[in-house]
Amino acid sequence: MTAKKKSGGSSANRPIGIFDSGIGGLTVANAIQKVLPNESLVYFGDTAHLPYGDKSPDSIKYYAIRISQFLLKENCKMIVIACNTASSVAYETVKDFVGGAVPVVNVIDPVVDYVTSNKNHHKIGVIGTKGTIKSDIYAKKIHLKDKKIEVASLATPLLAPMIEEGFFDNKISRTVIASYLDSRKLAKIDSLILACTHYPLIKKEVEEYYKKEIDIVDSAGVVADSVKEVLKKEKLLAPKNKPTHHFYVSDFTKSFEESTKFFFKNKISLEKKEIWL
Repeated sequence: MTAKKKSGGSSANRPIGIFDSGIGGLTVANAIQKVLPNESLVYFGDTAHLPYGDKSPDSIKYYAIRISQFLLKENCKMIVIACNTASSVAYETVKDFVGGAVPVVNVIDPVVDYVTSNKNHHKIGVIGTKGTIKSDIYAKKIHLKDKKIEVASLATPLLAPMIEEGFFDNKISRTVIASYLDSRKLAKIDSLILACTHYPLIKKEVEEYYKKEIDIVDSAGVVADSVKEVLKKEKLLAPKNKPTHHFYVSDFTKSFEESTKFFFKNKISLEKKEIWL
């Protein structure tokens, strides 16, 4: 199954579609809004199925196709997979489904390009969900660019749900973060990739742990810059206007809506949307 080319209306004025397993991808949406203030956004958080890190690859691919189909129906001019697990498992599936109708950006390739362009990186640490780490996608892609770089990957499954519940920048979060970063796997790294879109919210604590002696790389800002470059190349940058944003979730609770303020600086209202067969 392949998506049809969208038509109707000015291509540049169409919104950017963004999706994640929950609201962690709002860190990416927030970064895109800062870099591209004229762009309208349509965000879909698949809260009914989070976390993706514990789901099978086939399930994630199915969710990704259904969400991409929804974003295309919303007339989006680009799809941003703002989830490391979905990016590692379903990026090629989404590209095949979209079939060139719109550009597709994941959160892994821009970060890999960023870290491999820095010749001072010799041992790179990667922390993320079980799904992302099990895929070994960062090591594979980094080694395609530079075989000399050592990559040390560590699954940190407690971090995303901890952040979702608002536990960061406190004693509990520092204890959990330190317990992971103390791992021998991460010894003598010179940079650390925060391979989950939730993790920008704990970047300060990670920097404090390492006393700001290593490069901490979160995907949000890097991906936002990549989105800008792709839109510029495709001549899809929105002209100066007043953008409109829509934020959808597949399951809804009031407490979940309130927690969005941690991820997105502006006040937003979540709408529940059923898109499953």
